Amino acid sequence: MGLYEILAALLTLSALFSFLNYHLFRLPTTIALMIFSLALSAVVIAVGIYVPAFRAAATELVAQVDFDETVLHGMLGFLLFAGALHINFNDLTRHWALIGLLITVGVVLSTLIVGAAAWAVFGALGIEVRFLYCLLFGALISPTDPIAVIGLLRQMGVPKELEIKIAGESLFNDGVGVVVFLGLLEAATGQHELEFGHFGLLFLQEAVGGAVFGLAIGYIAYRMLLTVDNHHVEILISIALAAGGDALATRLHLSGPIAMVMAGLLIGNHGRRFALSGKTAENLDTFWELIDEILNAILFVLIGLEILVISLETSLLVAGLLMIPVTLLARGVAVAVPVSLVMRDRESTAALTKILTWGGLRGGISVALALSLPRAVGGQNIAERDVLITVTYIVVLFSILVQGLTIKRVIGSVLHRDGTDALPPA
Repeated sequence: MGLYEILAALLTLSALFSFLNYHLFRLPTTIALMIFSLALSAVVIAVGIYVPAFRAAATELVAQVDFDETVLHGMLGFLLFAGALHINFNDLTRHWALIGLLITVGVVLSTLIVGAAAWAVFGALGIEVRFLYCLLFGALISPTDPIAVIGLLRQMGVPKELEIKIAGESLFNDGVGVVVFLGLLEAATGQHELEFGHFGLLFLQEAVGGAVFGLAIGYIAYRMLLTVDNHHVEILISIALAAGGDALATRLHLSGPIAMVMAGLLIGNHGRRFALSGKTAENLDTFWELIDEILNAILFVLIGLEILVISLETSLLVAGLLMIPVTLLARGVAVAVPVSLVMRDRESTAALTKILTWGGLRGGISVALALSLPRAVGGQNIAERDVLITVTYIVVLFSILVQGLTIKRVIGSVLHRDGTDALPPA
């Protein structure tokens, strides 16, 4: 099948699954789409037991979709730009200390804890995984997924202060996580020594450089918007900013995700205030909300279908199940340390830690990073690749299905305990 046919099939499945969910279950749309997609994959696997050619054909079709390229260098820039458009910059800066610690100290702590625990778990199960690849798993599974998190927050209607903390962290920490992942991948594949100085330079280039680049291209787009009063042209400018900006950032070896967040924040705040009329702002919001919904739908259908192309060996499934509590524990520690440094009230610290821990959903970005691991280096196959992909997939499934479906209840139980709000502003 060609690209157009694959895209048509994904859009058709997304529409069909959304229709069924609307009439039958009324679950959060993204979660429902993934459940239906998983069910379809299960049917294919079951039928494949008796008709192997059928599963082989379906697997080959799914394999044609380059998941990591589609997500990391396609959808992600658009989705982050769309998410940042609706974040109030003043609200974000009020929590800069907490968000800054979560996306740096939190990501590094989680990477180290998950990496060390994964090395122990894999060793106990007799699965040979080198320590650097265990750290790679820690890096790719530690960032929370803004695509999954922001979509759920909008549907739940959580308090504004809490939404800013969760959304702010999820928008930025994937960019930091990718930088850590890239640094570890260079060391694991022999491209560069594992050195703190190299990590520092990589962070400056990717993260800081990406932020400056995002502000620069966002300002250029803002100046263009100032001279136009036509929502068709202004929407085209925003599309060019998201698509062209992300592509150019990647070409310059800068963080595309961070660049898109900064560009989105500038247009969504400064641009909305000074360059966009009320009607244009409304049309722009409507357009990007639609883009966000469509891309989210396709992404979660793809996540469900990816089960057809991963290894389902029993030992790997067991490893994945064991890593679920490990990643949750690591997330708890990685959240508790930054929160305790910023908030002094013990009850509020415990409440926010609980919400951020359970609300730290993993999603398509983690799967995409795992799938981006090279199959071979220097002519030698990387045996760890299939292990990390399967384990990552299992953790992501649990995160979206279990945490995603229960996070509203968890937040409600914390915020409304004794009928009061347990989370005063940090």
